[in-house]
Amino acid sequence: MAERGEVKVITLGGKGSSLSSSSVYAVATGKAQLRNDSSALDRLLSEQNFATPLKPFQIPLPKILTPLEIRASLTLLLNKLLLHSNSANIRTLLPNLISKSLNSKFETWNFDSIDVTQEERLVIEKSSAHVYGVCSILDYESTALASLVDSVAALSCEAAKADVAVFGSMDTGDGFVDKEGTGVAGDMKMLLNGSKLVGKVQNEAFSKIPKINGRLREVVKSVHSVTRIALNSREEVYEGDAIPAVLGLAAALQKLGKSSLCRAKMNLDAVGNESLKTGLLSTFEKQCPNKDVLRNAYKLVLDSDFEEDTGKFVHEVNALLGTVWSIVSWEGITAFVALEGGELMSQKGVEEIGVNGRDVNLVKKNGEKKKKKAVLGKGTSVIVQLIKDRLQLKGGDSSGSLQALEKWVQDLLLFLDPKEPDFDELVQKVKEIVESNESRRLPKLPKGTRDFAKEQMAIRERAFSIITEVFKRHGATALDTPAFELRETLMGKYGEDSKLIYDLADQGGELCSLRYDLTVPFARYVAMNGITSFKRYQIAKVYRRDNPCKGRYREFYQCDFDIAGQYEEMGPDFEIVKILTELLDELDIGDYEVKLNHRKLLDGMLEICGVPAEKFRTICSSIDKLDKQSFEQVKKEMVEEKGLNVETADKIGTFVKERGQPKELLSKLKREGSKFLENTSSKHALDDLEILFDTLEKSRCIDKVVFDLSLARGLDYYTGVIFEAVFKGTTQSIMQQCKHSY
Repeated sequence: MAERGEVKVITLGGKGSSLSSSSVYAVATGKAQLRNDSSALDRLLSEQNFATPLKPFQIPLPKILTPLEIRASLTLLLNKLLLHSNSANIRTLLPNLISKSLNSKFETWNFDSIDVTQEERLVIEKSSAHVYGVCSILDYESTALASLVDSVAALSCEAAKADVAVFGSMDTGDGFVDKEGTGVAGDMKMLLNGSKLVGKVQNEAFSKIPKINGRLREVVKSVHSVTRIALNSREEVYEGDAIPAVLGLAAALQKLGKSSLCRAKMNLDAVGNESLKTGLLSTFEKQCPNKDVLRNAYKLVLDSDFEEDTGKFVHEVNALLGTVWSIVSWEGITAFVALEGGELMSQKGVEEIGVNGRDVNLVKKNGEKKKKKAVLGKGTSVIVQLIKDRLQLKGGDSSGSLQALEKWVQDLLLFLDPKEPDFDELVQKVKEIVESNESRRLPKLPKGTRDFAKEQMAIRERAFSIITEVFKRHGATALDTPAFELRETLMGKYGEDSKLIYDLADQGGELCSLRYDLTVPFARYVAMNGITSFKRYQIAKVYRRDNPCKGRYREFYQCDFDIAGQYEEMGPDFEIVKILTELLDELDIGDYEVKLNHRKLLDGMLEICGVPAEKFRTICSSIDKLDKQSFEQVKKEMVEEKGLNVETADKIGTFVKERGQPKELLSKLKREGSKFLENTSSKHALDDLEILFDTLEKSRCIDKVVFDLSLARGLDYYTGVIFEAVFKGTTQSIMQQCKHSY
């Protein structure tokens, strides 16, 4: 980049050269001069060697375009003509005329009518210069805006004492991550790192910063991609190709403008010096676009899109971008004044009135009371100093007069104007601030894991204490087992889910894996110690090498209550269900139901339907997905992936749709002639369930239970009653359990 005051020279048409939006913008704003590559001009026809007929033609530059937009369009057109320098009947006249006009003052343009060849006319018409010239402006200015809005928003967070906890909870670890939004949240955390000014003020204008600014980043990239191709393609470019990206930009700008305007008003309220607030508010109301101006600007965009006038459409989006730029600039000004205005306006360096709570901890100095400033963030403090330096450079004073305030406002509006010579330097410095903070960027969490802050831990500890109390009430004692086991202990116990076990590297002569659940380690403990009767509970983390998705993690807690030993028929099953209902009632987390089934009933059902015994477990795994998928999806898996015939799958479908009040459905399944009574496995299961349901009825908790034949488990150790608590009206699981034996 050239030194300040020195004009850059951009050469077009050279071998391997390409035109960028930043170059177009530099030429359009007069920050750069153009030079046509001599070799490209040599390939064009000179006037002396030219004999092709000419016809008058008006270059299609709509009257609605601004001078800046016209200059950008002509720059693009010039590049297109030079790209076709190998084509016949393209003369040097037009490129030289355009570059001469762009290198001189605006008033010298005159392209209303010019004599051109047929080939020149085709190049001009197919270039869509009036559309993509404006897109170049949109590309450059929106990219710059996306680079600055986070810093401006960070200043507002401090000025308004915003609650910024949301910036630390963007990446949920479940695989559903807004990539750009998470990036914004990360940059916001870096800018505000160490700040003592952020507080507890909650407002969507702050909580939605990652979402709104992230969306801006996303659409800016889309506009850049479309524009970059159009600028340098030798082929015809279509006006309509720009519409989806630019329309997305308009929508993102409208949301950003509303959010930024809201923060600017909150910043005004945070100014502690009343005279300063009054003066700033007066100027703000006169100069800052209000919500009606923003709404009308967006409406003009939508109207022009509806009219299918692409040139007018991109022009209106550019006008909307200018409106939003002004709002964001005012947000920055109001935030800065709220944070620093009192100090800068004070006379003789003594602060008159505390501004926005920044002045804390009274101390004595030279016999006077002086207040110590609270600390800005490590990033925002640099930005504030950058603005202070600008004001001092432009002759800002601390006379205390409102004239000084008006001068600051005008200086800062120019400072944030992309057309001004110093703007590129500002953007570069802001980027450096963010990049210099990279060393302070906290490491990211592995996918499928979460951090739990003090608020969440308080809830967890309360929940665990309730669960533990219920477990102890039923005679269980605590047991803790290692987080990893010998691989041979875990393998073969989980059916298809064995592939989800985390294997550890062999570093001690043994092959180990992280525990998949708490049940197999408990069984290993019982077997190792020759225990014949034991009630235990364990609350601990388990690990699954799963693909993270919504509500599904790779590391999570299980709360186990296990009963080992010989007891009366269905006694332990009843106790477990009773414990489950007690827990959920005392946790008071909402209306729930306990779906219940029997693994042997499932096996009997599969046998009745004609499923081969070796496929019982894998088909159960498919049935287990019915709470999240339709039967048609599950049927497709059973038939196409697991080799079941269609007739057998349809028979399964008639059974798994059965659910209802436990004793009523049980009575239906035990009617005379029922196929379940003819099957040994299912008959045994129905007898077990009859005992269980009678006991649950006597204990007055059967109203919480639903008998559901679609409830299944694919793990190999499930042999008896299986159940799962879910919130009513949803498939969201709360707790699940089963009976198993070894």
